[in-house]
Amino acid sequence: MADSNFIDYVKIFIRSGKGGKGSPHFHRAKGLPDGGPDGGDGGKGGDVRLRGNAQLWTLMHLKYRKHVHAADGKPGESAQATGASGKNEIIEVPLGTVAKDAETGEILFEITKDGEEKILRKGGKGGLGNVHFKTSTKRAPTYAQPGEEGIEGWCIFELKVLADVGLVGFPNAGKSTLLSVISAAKPEIANYPFTTIVPNLGIVEYRDYRSFIVADIPGIIEGAHEGKGLGHRFLKHIERNALLLFLIPADAADIKKEYKILLNELKQFNPELLDKQRVVAITKCDMLDDELMTLMKKDLKSLNPIFISGVSGLNIQKLKDTLWEKIQHTKEEWQ
Repeated sequence: MADSNFIDYVKIFIRSGKGGKGSPHFHRAKGLPDGGPDGGDGGKGGDVRLRGNAQLWTLMHLKYRKHVHAADGKPGESAQATGASGKNEIIEVPLGTVAKDAETGEILFEITKDGEEKILRKGGKGGLGNVHFKTSTKRAPTYAQPGEEGIEGWCIFELKVLADVGLVGFPNAGKSTLLSVISAAKPEIANYPFTTIVPNLGIVEYRDYRSFIVADIPGIIEGAHEGKGLGHRFLKHIERNALLLFLIPADAADIKKEYKILLNELKQFNPELLDKQRVVAITKCDMLDDELMTLMKKDLKSLNPIFISGVSGLNIQKLKDTLWEKIQHTKEEWQ
């Protein structure tokens, strides 16, 4: 995991810029040695902001960036000239990034749209110049405000993968194989558990040039909601999927039991996950003959599964049609 290019958690020290100090300057000119106050205001300190970038899929570019400081505002100048504002520091993040306060755990906001920009730490205000402190009784104030301090502290960025369909299943359930068949994604595939240790995204080309996104989430094990196996680290990615596709291999010892365990892990992690639309598919059906498949269909009628095979292509188009229909129905409910 340490060498993975998929980084979904970073902790960074953030400091916004300090406001520039106001100027205590007095107007001086030939023939006017004792002019009045004309000190300008200090410039505003730079903000630290997050901006969504749809071309980013991971927080890898921030892995070694432990400190982000925005520029300070410049001091005010003579002739009531305001100092230049400090440059904002923009941090680009993938869609689905959640910003948290590291000390309190408070969720500050999340970025879900390309180009969306939100202030993480606001820059300090510039101090007022001495011209603001002139009164009828005090015509030559020497005081000017200092700039407001910037805001600093540790922040956490967490990425939750945004996809239309999330693949849910135990390790070696055939998720990576299916993703490689229905999309151009090329996940690592092998006949042992936990081949997939990071989420893989695939764009599924559908009819009439339409498409949808599928996320291959690393396999769940019993007890994942307690942090066992890959645990919370990847269960969180399922929260952002509009539809859940449960994959259970045809050679599972007890398909119904496996399905119940998967449901329970999701429920224990976040009960709201069970409100999502679900589709059940039985994978690796190229191992079944027609008679056995007929018997299994009767036994699993309550699950209404689709029997598929990534190897032979059995019912792959039917699965894509079903997923597309469910996705559109979900979107209509959200509108």
